[in-house]
Amino acid sequence: MKALIYQGPGKRAWEDKPKPTLKDATDAIVKITRTTICGTDLHILKGDVPTVVEGRTLGHEGIGVIEEVGPAVSAFKKGDQVLISCITSCLKCDACKKGMYSHCQNGGWILGNLIDGTQAEYVRIPFAGTSLYAIPHGADQDALVMLSDILPTGFECGVLNGAVKPGDTVAIVGAGPIGLATLLTGQLYSPSELIMIDVDDNRLARAKEFGATQTINSKDGEAVARVMALTAGKGVDVAIEAVGVPATFELCQDIVTAGGHIANIGVHGKGVMLKLDKLWSQNVTITTRLVDTVTTPMLLKTLLAGKLQAKLLITHEFKLAELMKAYDTFGDAAKQKALKMIIRA
Repeated sequence: MKALIYQGPGKRAWEDKPKPTLKDATDAIVKITRTTICGTDLHILKGDVPTVVEGRTLGHEGIGVIEEVGPAVSAFKKGDQVLISCITSCLKCDACKKGMYSHCQNGGWILGNLIDGTQAEYVRIPFAGTSLYAIPHGADQDALVMLSDILPTGFECGVLNGAVKPGDTVAIVGAGPIGLATLLTGQLYSPSELIMIDVDDNRLARAKEFGATQTINSKDGEAVARVMALTAGKGVDVAIEAVGVPATFELCQDIVTAGGHIANIGVHGKGVMLKLDKLWSQNVTITTRLVDTVTTPMLLKTLLAGKLQAKLLITHEFKLAELMKAYDTFGDAAKQKALKMIIRA
């Protein structure tokens, strides 16, 4: 089969690789019908994720058709259409029993990280019975790809960790795909203001279409002053970091109000400065999290009910054989005006 292979920092290739086979009784082999590229994949290519070794097939999102199941898999059979979760969970270990599937002792974020991922013609899914979701008949499969990772990540790591509640003033720093997914899911909690901050005017315009009440281009260094002007000098109740660089985390620290929340989503390849000399007396809560996907069933119902417009995130479409071209486009997102892309087999 063909697969997108990581060959070390800055290097990738679309190459032949052996088709995966069942290793454990709880495995399933899935033929990929749709996948996509995540910002985390770009972090991997930069060398920010040292657990990813050369030769790994990238990708942790997608949907497909069951090709084969192990003898312990009773929830699915050959021919079933399934949504692949970016997080693999056994549901039996201590972490899973706490709802922290991302720290599953036997799984977690392993696809495209510790084991081969979904940017290929076939993928092996461990613990298939608890790491796959049946796709309802007639569902919009393009939209469903957004449920593999980006929507539960934005919701859990940003909205829930940020404790967004009705009437809150929320600032999301970073209007890329994950920031916009946070914007979409944040509206489920009816905040009074949703302020989107970025350096890209195109993405800020898209944020307006997605429901942002205010947008701020931070390129001129005046973002803090503008947020303070919008909030009568108080700052925001919730500041959500959705980029993964020191400057954006520092910005969140500068705009959060007393008693507020800073929720980090971004994948950080470098350390950041914690302004504890300013924050220590402000009753500010700072949270970090790797998505657990515990909210995927709820988000699936919300999407199917037409209350979550996931398809707005899709800007480009490619064939699976065009994955190298898709990476070029995604890596030059500002110029290409790219958000999420659907890559079809």
